[in-house]
Parts: sequence; C-alpha cells; structure tokens
Amino acid sequence: MARKAQVRGIGGYVPDKVLSNADLAEIMDTSDEWIVSRSGIHQRHQAEDSVMASDLGVIAAQNALAHAGMNIADIDLIVVATSTPDFAFPATASVVQHKLGSSHGAAFDVQAACSGFVYGMSLVTAMLETGQANGALLIGAELMTRLLDWQDRSTAVLFGDGAGAIVLSAEEDVGADAPHVIKNYIRSDGQFTDLLYATGSANAAAKDAKIHMQGREVYRHAVTNIAEAVCTLLEMAELEVSDIDWFVPHQANKRIIDGVARKIGLPAEKTILTVDHHANTSAASIPLALNEAVQNGQINAGDLVMTEAMGGGLSWGANLIRWS
Repeated sequence: MARKAQVRGIGGYVPDKVLSNADLAEIMDTSDEWIVSRSGIHQRHQAEDSVMASDLGVIAAQNALAHAGMNIADIDLIVVATSTPDFAFPATASVVQHKLGSSHGAAFDVQAACSGFVYGMSLVTAMLETGQANGALLIGAELMTRLLDWQDRSTAVLFGDGAGAIVLSAEEDVGADAPHVIKNYIRSDGQFTDLLYATGSANAAAKDAKIHMQGREVYRHAVTNIAEAVCTLLEMAELEVSDIDWFVPHQANKRIIDGVARKIGLPAEKTILTVDHHANTSAASIPLALNEAVQNGQINAGDLVMTEAMGGGLSWGANLIRWS
C-alpha cells in the first residue's frame, strides 16, 4: 500500500468557431480530399482574437472540477501545458489560478510542445506521490492556429485550438490493482530540434508566427519513439499490450496513430480518435480525447488507459493509468 495519484475528473473545451476543410480550400491551395487522405482531419476549432490560452484553460478546468465533484479550494497545484502562453511571463498557470479564484498552492507551466500533457502528468504524479501537493489540476491549453502561416498548406491544415483538463488527488493506502496513475515515461533528444519548431508569438496581434515541420522525418521518429515508449512503459508495469483497454494517443495525425498501433500490435477498435474533428491541439489533444471518451461512455472505472505523445524537441513519452 502506498500514496498514489488518482484521477478524479476530466473536462474539455473547444471554441465555437469551426473551420472546415472546405473553408481552408477557399484561402489556400488544398482540398478536403487532400487533407483527409494525409491526416484524417475534417475540421478544427479556432478561438476569437480576444481569447487567451488561460481563457480556454479556465473553462476546461471548471468542467473537470464539476465532473470530479470538487471545487478550487481542493486544489493546491495547477500545471498548464502550453506552447501558446498568455505572456512570456508570468506562467499561464498563475493566470488560470487567479481566474479560478485561488491564491494558495503552486502554479507553473510545462513547455514540451505536443508532449506537454504527458510530461505534465509525470510531474504532477510525482508531486502528489511525494506529498508536495494533495489536489492537482493538469491543463493542456493551446491556441495553435495563432502559430500558422495560412499559405503553408503542409502545416496550416493540421492544427486547431482547445483545452482539456484533468483533476487528480493523492490517496493513501492504494493497492496495486486500484485506480491510480501506474507509471509514466518521458524522453527527449535535442539533436532533432530542427525537425519541428515554431517561431514568433501566439499573440493575436503578432504576424510573425510560423510552425516549421519536416513531416516525413517527424512521422518516422514519431512511430518509432512512441512505440518504444509504450512498450517500455508496459514492461515497467509488467503488463502486455493485450492488457490495454483504451489507447489515447496525441491526436496529431491519423497516419501516425495508425502506424503506432500497428507497430505495437494494438487492435484499431481500442484507439480513441478525435483528430478528425479537433485536429492537432498540441498539449490539449490528449485530455480533450480523454474527456470525449469518458463522456460518451467508452472509458469507464477500472479500465487500463495508455496515453502517448511526441512533439517538438523532439520530446516524447507515455502515461499508464488505471481509470477511476
């Protein structure tokens, strides 16, 4: 028996505005068929210019707290994973903390690009298990459409805006088979920084933002690195691929998701897919997918859930969770 981190609630939020593939075809040289065949994406959401990442994060956090039956007074740790912060500093997590009406505990950001939520889960789990916090909000909040060159169809069609949040708490005397975050695995290799990076600012007034991506190389590394992370994590937990009830990958591209599933031998029906209607929301994609899967009754208490992601850095990792 030991002190463990348990999932208490999940929530998500996407802006009302939807950009379809047909909408993009009106402003760039692309088509619905071209986008879907290469990514599996049909649409994405876009925030209004006045909206900040903290605004999205606050709504997702409120939804997660409501789902958990908790309030902000129960939270003494807020971590926001984002590549599109409100400011260079302070942390967007501090802004979220204030907007939620809290002034106690710790709040900070994690920047690991699309791997941000996976990295954040590893940090939050460790802080809960070691007694540095008792109740935590982990939020992925992104305004990825602010980083796009709308004339570059190789990247502009792939990303969307949104936020997802998960509430976790530290629980004492948790048995090995009880719901909890079982294991986390995170890695990085900075020699591949030039394969995927962004310049400029997510400020709506800025016009210098641009995502740079070598797509074929990113795909190759993603399938290899993510499969390695998943298999390593299962080995650490003394489990098999067949033990996974639900596979919740970073929703970057259906080709990558399918490639990883094939490589590890996971049946397609165990994979949660939201990339078709959310597109790539970076650090927000996993909690958004988790929220949707919980709300529609796919993920239930006791299920073994594997999340994974790879992003700029290159950074990658996975989380293994026995759902509450």
